[in-house]
Amino acid sequence: MVPRSASVNEELRRRSRERLLQSTVELVAERGYEATTLGDIADRAGAARGLVSYYFPGKRQLLQSAVHRLMHLTLHAALEREPRSGDGRERLARAIDAILGLARDEPLLMRTHMAGILTADGFVQCPEQRRLAELLRDTLARYGSADVETDYPLLRALLMGAVVAVLLPGAPMPAVRLREELFQRYGLDWELGVPPDGGPPGGTSPSHL
Repeated sequence: MVPRSASVNEELRRRSRERLLQSTVELVAERGYEATTLGDIADRAGAARGLVSYYFPGKRQLLQSAVHRLMHLTLHAALEREPRSGDGRERLARAIDAILGLARDEPLLMRTHMAGILTADGFVQCPEQRRLAELLRDTLARYGSADVETDYPLLRALLMGAVVAVLLPGAPMPAVRLREELFQRYGLDWELGVPPDGGPPGGTSPSHL
């Protein structure tokens, strides 16, 4: 048997990791974090159970990487959907709508993710998070930021805060109101991105206030 090349081995490792990340998202969304075991994830991915520990130090880190991957894929799809646009204001609007959309469409998953970030383990730096950060930095650069490295952490904090506000048990804020605030903060017309039905809460485009 001819030994596999380094590039083939690397591709196989990449695919195994992707399957684990996708299985994590699916299972946590279905069952919740506590009811999902690393063994369940490995079984869903069709991988050896020891492979999970090879790639990730624990379940919390695995979940953060899995959600960062989902956010990256969702954001990339939103930015590149037809009609494609190079306009920075349109792309920033799409980015905001994509993240708020995840809070709406995957509440259990996103609530679990945000709760994990606030634990002692904190924010996990991983390849998936770096790819997400690169997309957001590029979006800010196209928007016209004069200092992306300063503006990126602020955008990240605002988006994370909006997700928490949407998902806050017992006192959630309407996503449409948070969208209005974020669009006003960045001077974006309400019609950009994927505007919700019914128009802005105040009846006036935030950028015209």
